[in-house]
This record gives sequence, structure tokens and C-alpha cells, in this order.
Amino acid sequence: MSTTATTCATQPTWKSLIEKVTEASTLGSCCSVLHWDQETKMPPEGIEPRGRQLALLAGLTHEKVTSKEVGDLLAECEQMAELTDEPASDSAVTLKRLRHDYDRATRIPPELVSEEAMLASQAQHHWAEARRNDDFTQFQPYLEQVVDLLRRKAECFGWADGGEPWDALAEDYEPGCTAAWVESVFTPLRDRLQGLLDRLMGSSTSPSNAFNELCLPIDKQKAFVTDVASNIGFDFQRGRIDISTHPFCTGFHPKDVRITTRFHENNVNDALGSTMHECGHAIYEQGLRQDQAGLPLGTSVSLGIHESQSRLWENQVGRSRQFWQWCFPKLSEYFGSDASSLDLDSVYCGANIVRPDFIRVEADEATYNMHIMIRFELERALLKGDLAVADVPTAWAEKYRDYLGIEVPCDSKGCLQDIHWSMVSMGYFPTYTLGNLYSAQFFDAAKREIPGLEDGFAKGEFGPLKTWLNEKIHQQGRRYLPADLCEVVTGAPLSADHLMTYLETKLGEVYGL
Repeated sequence: MSTTATTCATQPTWKSLIEKVTEASTLGSCCSVLHWDQETKMPPEGIEPRGRQLALLAGLTHEKVTSKEVGDLLAECEQMAELTDEPASDSAVTLKRLRHDYDRATRIPPELVSEEAMLASQAQHHWAEARRNDDFTQFQPYLEQVVDLLRRKAECFGWADGGEPWDALAEDYEPGCTAAWVESVFTPLRDRLQGLLDRLMGSSTSPSNAFNELCLPIDKQKAFVTDVASNIGFDFQRGRIDISTHPFCTGFHPKDVRITTRFHENNVNDALGSTMHECGHAIYEQGLRQDQAGLPLGTSVSLGIHESQSRLWENQVGRSRQFWQWCFPKLSEYFGSDASSLDLDSVYCGANIVRPDFIRVEADEATYNMHIMIRFELERALLKGDLAVADVPTAWAEKYRDYLGIEVPCDSKGCLQDIHWSMVSMGYFPTYTLGNLYSAQFFDAAKREIPGLEDGFAKGEFGPLKTWLNEKIHQQGRRYLPADLCEVVTGAPLSADHLMTYLETKLGEVYGL
């Protein structure tokens, strides 16, 4: 054992700091359990007491995280050479990240933390109701409260000269990310994607959509996606799958990671894609270092990197021909004669068909990022005060007309489709597109380092990829910032070239370009 490791294990001040931070993290995970329950099991009338529970726990967690005792312990540890002299050591990295977290958390008053937790609980409930009733006006007053609270929260954090409120909020999801930088990434990407979309839509080849038109029993769909989830590496001894309005993943600990998905009789591809997406998140959470649970080195680095894992399993794996060579026989196994009209090509093409549509989570790879760009522009405008909440449905429809050439028919297929704003979250959406960019670049690196990777998918061999991701990304925790992790893993800065080459090659084949 190294001198640093021995010191860390025996130093009383360090041990006290770690205990305090871990205790706060555990308390925060209690909040996560209640959030999970609210979206899966809680009866409708439980919303008011649940809001009070969450507000109390959030306040207590914030109190522990920002306590003077934690600040004093942190400052004392920062002065210990044996903890900091080796910048790459676990102790030095942990202290650096804890300092960032402490300084950020202490900028938020406790009453705002409790208010946010209460509002999120109420807003999610009313969003779900408004979505069911296809009526934005039911959610509007709560979204107005969300925007107001997030503006106040952004003011607490502050932002750089020339920046904007969105920047202050995005730091929680993608450290170092600003609206200006996102715009600089999105603008050229949008042009390249639009060019690809125009070529695909102008093709004389029309891939079969038979796969997406089958009506299949939901009970059999559940069994089917559960089987796939297990095979790609989701550990059911440390996790479970439930149903919710909006699929999500929440990890309380690497030993307890829960995902949800959703089902439609006429779209098993949506259930499969949603499940593989959330499994990607869950495999990340289950792959974190257990000895660092609740600490920076046992925590995911950013949502952009997190989304890279979900999108990689959903797309680079789940929409590949090799995956369907393995998975296609399972359709007959689970659905029998109901799937007898399909063949491998029709299923593969159905999984990769391009069709501009309203719903983000059901979008194909060529149009998905357009959905993200629209949301990014809208929430920027909301936070700056350039867009009134009451005008969101109209603005949403205009952007879908401009970006995708389609007319939004109703609120439930428009501005009410996503849960994020009801969770009092803005600054989140661009991480999906960043995730797409990271996923393509990570996958290219994995193919270089794992001979025959994709051929293995055809035989149901997903373990080598999972192990590679565990080692290269998951077990690094927050050791690196997202952009730095990308360079460490792939040997190059983030680039859109990997994503565009992947899309142009695969979709060009499907559409005969």
C-alpha cells in the first residue's frame, strides 16, 4: 500500500470528511428513492405529502453538504501535503471535486433548495396530468414558477461576462458548458444533418416500415425487452425495470439501479429502444466504483458522458445489423406468428427508418438532434425573458415547422412530451446531442481496441464492449472533466466527424445512396 493510501485510510480529518460527504450522499439517495416511487408506484393523491417529504429531505441534504463542519474539514485536508502532493491520486482528485461542489452548493440558500424540491414534485404531477389531457394551460402556471425559480437560481450561481442565465444552470449537467459554446457546436452540425436528411428524403429507395406497424401484445413485449436488457449487461440482481410515462434511470448505489420504460401495442421498436437507452445509463451506474460510492470518483462525470452510454447502446449497438442478426430470432421466440411476416432486412430497415416526426424519444438518428436544438433555443429564450411561457406552444410549433417541416398537431405531441422542465431542469437537453457525439467517438475507439467487436454482436457477445466501457469510462468517475475524458479515451478532442461518418455510412446503405 502506498504512503498516500495509508495516510488516507488512517488520517482522522480525511476520514471525517469522507464520512460527512458520504452521509449527505446517502441522504440524497433517499430523495431519489421517493422520486422513483412517485413516477412508478405512488397513488395520485399522494402528491402533496410527497412534495413535503422531498422538500424536507432536500433541505436536510443541502444543510449537510454546505455545513461549516464540512467546509472546515475540506480546508484542513487541502493543506495536507500527503493528500494533495500527487495531483492524480484519488485523494487529490476527490478534494478538487469536493471543493467545486462545496463552493457551488453554498451559493444556494436553503429555502430555495426546499422550494425547488416542492415545486418539482408538484410540477411533475401536473405535467403528467396536462399531458394526459392534452392541455398545456394546465401546466402553464407551474412552468411559469419553474422559469422564475431557475432564473433566481442562476442569479445565485452567476455567470461569466458575455454569458447568460442558461450557462449557470448547465454547469450542473455538463461542467464548463455554455450556451455560446453549444451554439457553436450546433450550428455547423445542423447544416450537415440537414444536408443528410435532404439526401435521404430525396432517395428513391423506401425502406420497409413493417416492423413499426406490427401490433404486438404488451406482456410479450415486456418479456422480450427484459431478455435483451439482461443479455447486453443489465444486472437484475442490482436493478429492476418498471413502467413510467417517461422512461428514466435512477441510481441510488451501484448495487441498486432502477430503470423504467414504456410500451405501445403498435411500436415494439420504441419499447426496445427506450429500454436499451435506459440500460446504457444503468450499466454506467452499475459500473461505478463501489468503494467510492457517494464520492466524486464513484459518481458519473457529466450528463453528456452519461448520454453517450445510453445512446451508444441504443444506436451503435441496438440499430446495427449485427445486433439484429442476433436479436431477430428472438422476435419469433417471443411473438411467434405475430412476427412471421418479418425478415431480417425489414426489421433492420425498420429500426433505421428516417421519418421527421413529433416525439423526441421516438426520433430516428438523422432527426434526433434537431429535437434537441429546438428545446435548447426555447429554454434559452425562456430564461432570458425573450419568450413568455404562455407562448411556448406557438413557438414550439414554429420551430418544428422550420427545422423538420412538420405541423405539430397537439400539445401532448408538442411541448408537453418531455418531463425535464417539470423537474425544474433547464440546461439538460444539449447533453443528449453531446452524448451522440461522444458515443460515436467512443465506439470508434472501442472498435480499434477490440478486434471483431461488431461481429461479436451477431453472436450475442456484448461483454467485451461492456467491460471496455466499465474500465475506460465508468470506473474513472469524475477523475477527468468530460472533454478531457474524451481525449484520454479516444486520443482526440470531441469531433462531429465520427457521428456524421457513422450516420452517412449506415443510413446511406439503408436508403441506397
